Amino acid sequence: MKRFQLSLICILLSISMFTSSCKGTTPDVTPDAPANTATPTFSNLSILTNKAVYKPGDDITFSMDISTLPTGAKVRYKYLNTVISEATVSTSSWKWTTPSDDFRGYTAEVYATANNIETIYAVTGIDVSSVWTKFPRYGFISKYPILAQTTVDSVISNLNRLHINGLQFYDWQNKHHKPLPVVGSTPLTSWKDIGGRDNYFATIQQYISSAHGRGMKAMFYDLVYGAWENAEADGVDVKWYIYNDITHTNRDFFALSSPFLSNLYLLDPANTGWQNYMAAEVNNVYKYLAFDGYHMDQVGDRGTRFRYDGTNAYLANAFKPYIDAIKVAAPTKFNVLNAVAQYGQSGIATSTSDFLYTEVWSPSESYNDLANIIKQNNTLCNNTKNTVVAAYMNYDMASTLGYFNTPSVLTTDAVIFAFGGSHIEMGEHMLCREYFPNSSLTMKDDLKKALINYYDFSVAYENLLRDGGTFNTVSLGSIDSKIAISNWPASLGKVAIFGKKVDTRQVIHLINFSNATTQKWRDNTGIQVMPALVKDAKVVLTSDANVKKIWIASPDVNGGASRSLNFTQLANKVSFIIPELRYWDMVVVEY
Repeated sequence: MKRFQLSLICILLSISMFTSSCKGTTPDVTPDAPANTATPTFSNLSILTNKAVYKPGDDITFSMDISTLPTGAKVRYKYLNTVISEATVSTSSWKWTTPSDDFRGYTAEVYATANNIETIYAVTGIDVSSVWTKFPRYGFISKYPILAQTTVDSVISNLNRLHINGLQFYDWQNKHHKPLPVVGSTPLTSWKDIGGRDNYFATIQQYISSAHGRGMKAMFYDLVYGAWENAEADGVDVKWYIYNDITHTNRDFFALSSPFLSNLYLLDPANTGWQNYMAAEVNNVYKYLAFDGYHMDQVGDRGTRFRYDGTNAYLANAFKPYIDAIKVAAPTKFNVLNAVAQYGQSGIATSTSDFLYTEVWSPSESYNDLANIIKQNNTLCNNTKNTVVAAYMNYDMASTLGYFNTPSVLTTDAVIFAFGGSHIEMGEHMLCREYFPNSSLTMKDDLKKALINYYDFSVAYENLLRDGGTFNTVSLGSIDSKIAISNWPASLGKVAIFGKKVDTRQVIHLINFSNATTQKWRDNTGIQVMPALVKDAKVVLTSDANVKKIWIASPDVNGGASRSLNFTQLANKVSFIIPELRYWDMVVVEY
């Protein structure tokens, strides 16, 4: 009798509900995947915003060449997949006032419809965040000769198009223990950096001012524990150094050869005398240059090292007190410290550092290692700080002049962005080595264009990518032979998937390794290939909850613009079609 009543209830529910999770009595029935609506065409025109990041209620100025737009073209503003407003585009420049919600990513899509076919002409992401470190997108500056203002502005403009909201000013300084040389009360007009280059005070000022004009923050680079030879003449105490022995006979140092001007002798970051010395030097920098913060560096695990008194220095634990002491000395400024190969990250994560930064080295060689670093950082800081990854692409190729391998970069960015990180890679050029001025490798045009879409995507969907949520495993299978799916970690010959639950949304990332040649993200010799294009792949998702909506977005398709997908739910099986997959798709299931 109970079985009969249950069957009757299921029949009644299936009649009364348009989409039901209780149709039939066989839970493993897989419905046919429904066809999707017509795919929009994409023109990929350039659209610019006047800043990299905005505060709630700010006016955004958009600009683009509208000479090829049809009459009646419109712009729509979206939060995730929901249109919140739209307007007609009739002039090459227009404004939009950002909503009052803080820490949100939006999309602006310029489009037109003819004969029931939509054409998307331009797309850009919009970051509305009152504090940039909530969603840090880090770039760099590395060269400071005498430059024309137009050259400086051009560099900053290119970074603005990628929505870079913070800049690391790498090797801008003179001596690491005395970064800004000042005579009397006047900074020198120029000085030598450790690489023997001439750096100009005016050029640094130009870059800071131009960055501020775009809403970007400027972070000055320096080691937390570096001193040049004969630093005692500048007031550095021999008792502050770290040593290779318990008798303070041999100072630890990082060896540098010509053209570098000095070895770097290392000090104890936890030593209060050294902290006070550097706090004064840091504030001296802020007195004369309008930097917004301090990008702190280290050189990684030194093994066992000793203080002057012969006790173990425990350097991995010494970074947190240094960061916190600098914060006390300059409380309104931002700080971040590079965890080289994750060295010291557990202490850094619980310090007053404003976000986390990891420079990736061996043995973290695989795409899965990149994902694990980001997830580990999330755990260490209890999901309170986002991560920037320094991961240098095509490293061995940089020994000679050449080009970046586009699939190498895009596959690595897909993994880093999908797991919620950001990749420091763009400045006056793209990074290929840990010495940032190295510009041996050049981007090809396809990479330049693709990166714009990837950074737009990371901004537009930052609330799904970088704003909390819980990584989970999803059950997504293929109905046809067009796509071979496996759960993360990635493997050759498969499309790797992983999920993230964000409020009432289930996010599913698909990263295409179906014809990848390597699982090593750095791709030292540039052998990675573009993934084979997958079109109209039928998939089925196992879901015990009723699905309200499914939509998809990809940095490789339509500039990252989202589109809704048709779906069919039968019992706990939800079928739909992946319209197109190149490197990376993000499917969002709303319940």
